[in-house]
Amino acid sequence: QVQVAESGGGLVQAGDSLRLSCRVSGVSFHQTGMGWFRQAPGKEREFVAAITGRSGASRYGDSVKGRFTVSRDNVANTVYLQMHNLKPEDTAIYYCAAAPGRFLVVADAEYEYWGQGTQVTVSS
Repeated sequence: QVQVAESGGGLVQAGDSLRLSCRVSGVSFHQTGMGWFRQAPGKEREFVAAITGRSGASRYGDSVKGRFTVSRDNVANTVYLQMHNLKPEDTAIYYCAAAPGRFLVVADAEYEYWGQGTQVTVSS
């Protein structure tokens, strides 16, 4: 069974930093493209970041470029999202997703497996 589990969310103040983690099991992790998405109340799910399995090449949504960094540890089967200079508009549930056999994927429909999400709340 494939399992995807996010952690690290919490309540922070504007300008703070936070790191989310996503542990994955049941897939060949180094051959699995990983992505981060977020969804705020009343809004559609938004692409945040993606990273390839081996090369570590990454891509970011326009709203987080220059502030967020995605990385992965293929020994620990874990992908991270390091968030800096958080803003109130970053408040959302953050989801981790896995796409076995894929590379950089920005469309949520292309991801096969999803975590339950972790809440990030940024106060002004």
